[in-house]
Amino acid sequence: MRPSNALNYDYTVAKYFMFATILFGIIGMAIGVIIAFQMAYPDLNYLAGEYGTFGRLRPLHTSGVIFGFMLSGIFATWYYIGQRVLKVSMNESPFLMFIGKFHFYLYMVVMVLAVISLFAGVSTSKEYAELEWPLDIGVVLVWVLWGVSIFGLIGIRREKTLYISLWYYIATFLGVAMLYLFNNMAVPTKFVSGYGDWWHSVSMYAGTNDALVQWWYGHNAVAFVFTVAIIAQIYYFLPKESGQPVFSYKLSLFAFWGLMFVYLWAGGHHLIYSTVPDWMQTMGSVFSIVLILPSWGSAINMLLTMKGEWVQIRENPLIKFMILASTFYMFSTLEGPILSIKSVNALAHFTDWIPGHVHDGTLGWVGFMTMAALYHMTPRVMKREIYSKSLMEVQFWIQTTGIVLYFASMWIAGITQGMMWRATDQFGNLAYSFIDTVTVLIPYYWIRAIGGLLYLVGFFIFTYNIYKSMSAKELTKEPFSASPAGVRG
Repeated sequence: MRPSNALNYDYTVAKYFMFATILFGIIGMAIGVIIAFQMAYPDLNYLAGEYGTFGRLRPLHTSGVIFGFMLSGIFATWYYIGQRVLKVSMNESPFLMFIGKFHFYLYMVVMVLAVISLFAGVSTSKEYAELEWPLDIGVVLVWVLWGVSIFGLIGIRREKTLYISLWYYIATFLGVAMLYLFNNMAVPTKFVSGYGDWWHSVSMYAGTNDALVQWWYGHNAVAFVFTVAIIAQIYYFLPKESGQPVFSYKLSLFAFWGLMFVYLWAGGHHLIYSTVPDWMQTMGSVFSIVLILPSWGSAINMLLTMKGEWVQIRENPLIKFMILASTFYMFSTLEGPILSIKSVNALAHFTDWIPGHVHDGTLGWVGFMTMAALYHMTPRVMKREIYSKSLMEVQFWIQTTGIVLYFASMWIAGITQGMMWRATDQFGNLAYSFIDTVTVLIPYYWIRAIGGLLYLVGFFIFTYNIYKSMSAKELTKEPFSASPAGVRG
């Protein structure tokens, strides 16, 4: 190691993943807007034959946003935060620099192959786990490389205390590794039976067991990608951007261990009123309610970090993004437990309330926090000020409007669906046919699509702002806290 380079951080890999975050954000969100309009206007399904249908595009949307946009953002922030809180530069270790770059290029290859295979209809049909076994192996290799990067950087650190953000990154790595390996165990049919295509496989589990493992994985993919890794980001970026210390380090530890012990048991709430044992359904409901405590622990810790400094929300758009992200996190982690109460679930399950709930978190919590992180990183990585503060404000309000339209329309649509499905006439027959419930929801689908379009427009504004920042006013020294931004209109 070369001590003279200890604070000369190398952001090469972080920069690569920043660009990937923006690329996959555009692709994933654009496809999301297309399929939202398909729900409102079904004829849009027939523009490109089988390749333009909702069923073909939907996995591309979810995988593009979760494993493209979100995961790229997680990797980008790790390669930025990791060096800074460990007080070591990646350029001090040629091995770790090689691993970081290899991690990025292999990740991009796997993502491109994933897009091609899903677009072609090659899929396991398992939620958040659609990739077939050859690509699963690629995903595992990508994950191993990230692990080498994490523990390698920790191994050569100068700062002996591991800041709380690192705890969350480590938990993300270990949690997803365990979940992905077990849920994606599959048997390649061609090699076992001699039939089918070489890439086709069937799950190692069947029936109820398959459902249990799938939603143990599915819900905890939300836990360790949507939640744990994003908390790692806000614990670093909000104090850095505001210049305020974290309100309570003890509360951050309580919330961390609470999430670790409770979240893993909540996946059963996806299977309420199914064939899984009733005690497992009840356990999923109970742990989901308990989950409010550690979730709100982190969110309240972030809000109290701004105690006495709320004026910064008015002055700094980045603080505004992060505080609203934390608020959406509180909101989503209250709504989820409410939906897991059996009596509420009886009404809400399979309705549009569920995607409404998911998008509270993805658009408000994950989306806002990821964009805020990239905004904060830009002046430090590019050595230039953010191009326009005014554009940041415009983006914030356009996207906030889009989120509110989205989840409000889906709440109303979901409750309407649930009530119509349960309604009976005087003879006990169902009062409405299924098509009746579809027809009545069309206005809400239009509202959802418009809300999604507004969010996408905001993301294009964000992309333009970052692009222009690459040639904006050069900085002579790194900002201590608030990120400098031009006042261009």
